[in-house]
Amino acid sequence: MSIKLKDLPIIERPYEKLELYGAEKLTNAELLAIIIKTGTKEETAVQLAQRILKINETNIKDDLTFLQDTSISELMKIKGIGRVKSIQLIATIELAKRINKPTNSNIIKIKSTEDIAKLLMDELKNEKRERAKLVLLNSKNIIIKIKEISYGGTNFAYIEPKDILYEAIKIQAPKIILVHNHPSGDTKPSKSDYAITDRIYESASLMGIELLDHIIIGNNKYESVLYRKEQKL
Repeated sequence: MSIKLKDLPIIERPYEKLELYGAEKLTNAELLAIIIKTGTKEETAVQLAQRILKINETNIKDDLTFLQDTSISELMKIKGIGRVKSIQLIATIELAKRINKPTNSNIIKIKSTEDIAKLLMDELKNEKRERAKLVLLNSKNIIIKIKEISYGGTNFAYIEPKDILYEAIKIQAPKIILVHNHPSGDTKPSKSDYAITDRIYESASLMGIELLDHIIIGNNKYESVLYRKEQKL
């Protein structure tokens, strides 16, 4: 006979534990168990959640970033995780990603390289491919728009100065900041990073547009191609 969550002591029941002590006191498996709601005849929801966590191939304890790349079909391969539970999990993961995205960007004022790095860190640090974003600002360094300009491979993002200038000219943005990630986690600029930065800087200057910075995002760290990290913009 299988053990049901309601048969467990209150301290071991995810719903009651969250109510009593807060969500931060629950383990990753317990939080997942609340999302998938029910287990099977053989396993509780917590046990099912523990099997989901075993999909992680990074071997890093408590690393949940692998869930961002998990598909519905992959989840459904786990006995007890059907279509509905898989969809619930994917929807929750997407909500978490959206929570980390900047909102009300038109009222965000950028004062330093660190401001931009913090703004885009959560979105870019775990990407498996290089992505490049263009931050367009007004004359007071307030963000007008953040535009994705490239989604490349594992070690490159194709960036063209003309694409960047087109976006800036289109909305008459006098200042721009380029941001891209290194999937390896290493933030050291490559020769091509320096080369494209020089090209964009020179091209933008000819059009009266100021390239304030080019920032590389790594694994919870960043580096400016143009300045020191503490540089004020």
